[in-house]
Amino acid sequence: MADPIVLDNAAAMARLRAGLAQRGMNDIAPGPIADGPSPDEPGHPAYHQARRAEWALARWHTATPPRYQKADAVHPSVQQWADRVAADPTTAGSLLLTGTTGTGKTHQAYGALRHIAAAGPTTYEIRATTAADMYGLLRPKGSERGAEEELRRLARVPLLLLDDLGSAKASEWTEEVTYRLINERYNSCRPTIYTSNLPARASGARDLTAALGDRIVSRLSEDTTVVAMTGDDRRRQNRNAA
Repeated sequence: MADPIVLDNAAAMARLRAGLAQRGMNDIAPGPIADGPSPDEPGHPAYHQARRAEWALARWHTATPPRYQKADAVHPSVQQWADRVAADPTTAGSLLLTGTTGTGKTHQAYGALRHIAAAGPTTYEIRATTAADMYGLLRPKGSERGAEEELRRLARVPLLLLDDLGSAKASEWTEEVTYRLINERYNSCRPTIYTSNLPARASGARDLTAALGDRIVSRLSEDTTVVAMTGDDRRRQNRNAA
C-alpha cells in the first residue's frame, strides 16, 4: 500500500507566492469572495420581490374586468401615489380621481392597482366595485353573507377601489353606509381609490360635499390625493374613430 500523500499547505503557498513574484504580481491582494445569492436566486431580496410581484399581478388580473386588463397608470400624480402605497400603505392616504364621464378615471384607477402589484408589495389584496353595486350588496337580501358582513369585508380589505362615488341618489341610508365605510378605512389607514364625476368642491355647482355630506368629505380631505382628470369623452372618441 502506497504511503498517503500529505499536503503541505504552507509549502504550497510559498511556491505560489514565488511564482507570482517572478511575474511581478507579488503585491496583488486577494479579493473578496462573492458567496451570497445572485438576484435570480432564492435568498436575494430582488428574487423575492420579483416573486411577490408575479403573485400580486396574478391577483390583479383576476380582480380586473376584461376591459381594463391593459390599464396603466400614466398620470404622474397617480404613479406617485401608487409608489407610496407600495412603500408603506399606512402612510400613503387615499386617492380621489375626479372628472366628467369618459376622462379615464377608472382606467387610471385600475392602472394604479397594477402599478402597486408590479412593485412586489409584501401584502396585496384588493377589491373593486362601483358605488351602485356596493349599495345593492348592502341592502336587505342583497347578499347571502348579510349586509354587516359585506360592509366589514369592504372596510377591511387592504386595497379598495370604489368607482362612481356620489353617483347614487342621496338618502340618509346611503350617507350612513358610505360614512361607516370611509370612516373605518380612514381610522385604520387603509388606502382607497375613489372615482367620481363630481368635483371635490365647487362653487355654485353640485359637488361631493353636497352629495355625501360634510362628515365624509372632511375625512377624505385630510389625507386624500385629489387628481382632476380632464378632456373629452374617450369612449365617444373611440367609437367615432372606429
